[in-house]
Amino acid sequence: MAIERVGVIGGGLMGSGIAEVCARAGSDVVVHEIDAGAAEAALARIEASLGKAVDRGKLEVRERDEIFGRISVATDLDRQSDRDLIIEAATENEELKQAIFGDLDRIAPEGAILASNTSSIPLTRLAAATSRPGRVVGLHFFNPVPVMALVELVTTVKTADETTRDVRVYAETLGKTVILAKDRAGFVVNMLLVPYMLSAIRMFEAGVASAEDIDTGMRLGANHPMGPLELTDFVGLDTTKFVADVLFDEFKEPLYASPPLLTRMVEAGLHGRKTGEGFYKY
Repeated sequence: MAIERVGVIGGGLMGSGIAEVCARAGSDVVVHEIDAGAAEAALARIEASLGKAVDRGKLEVRERDEIFGRISVATDLDRQSDRDLIIEAATENEELKQAIFGDLDRIAPEGAILASNTSSIPLTRLAAATSRPGRVVGLHFFNPVPVMALVELVTTVKTADETTRDVRVYAETLGKTVILAKDRAGFVVNMLLVPYMLSAIRMFEAGVASAEDIDTGMRLGANHPMGPLELTDFVGLDTTKFVADVLFDEFKEPLYASPPLLTRMVEAGLHGRKTGEGFYKY
């Protein structure tokens, strides 16, 4: 199936980035948001991102205008009724995502593919809210979406082979490298990355080294572009804890358990860059 019309549910940081890369590839994109204010913010976010690309010489003004013209934002979910592929990029909350998938199942065309950008929630649970489990996949992009080259394509035991093929082909037209993962919490990247980040938090909590020295050690000693505590601030401490909790619930392995310090910081509202303070102040 050729994918030409794409829906994106949620116009936040990830959703707006997904909408942008799909429109850059020539797709007609409709972004769903909960109200007019959120819709305006989503469009402004996309416009600003495209403007930066022009400033950096990555896009011509004409190209920017053409891309932006392929994107619309709606608050009526029925606008998704003609989409070939709908990518859910709502808040990382299982009950909310299940409700969205149930609504999309009733609205979307019979042959439409429903995908989730979830970073940790097992896709089988989302597919169970629909009557089309063979047409449900995970399509996990990375932040910032226009820059990061990777997409995790996650399949369940019920995902049809043609669904996997069609989504992979489409993701590659976005200029992304696709890796396949089975439906396990955390998939590939977060299953490996989150224990690393939690280990750094435990090291800092135990007083082994300062946050700066832990991050400098991994940047210069392992050639990482960002240290683990810097990365936790970038991802969000609340998001990191949520993903860790999902992984721990799935595997019951101590390496996925949230350190007490992380739990206390999240409870205190220290979520990293987005709140102005985490392991560092911004």
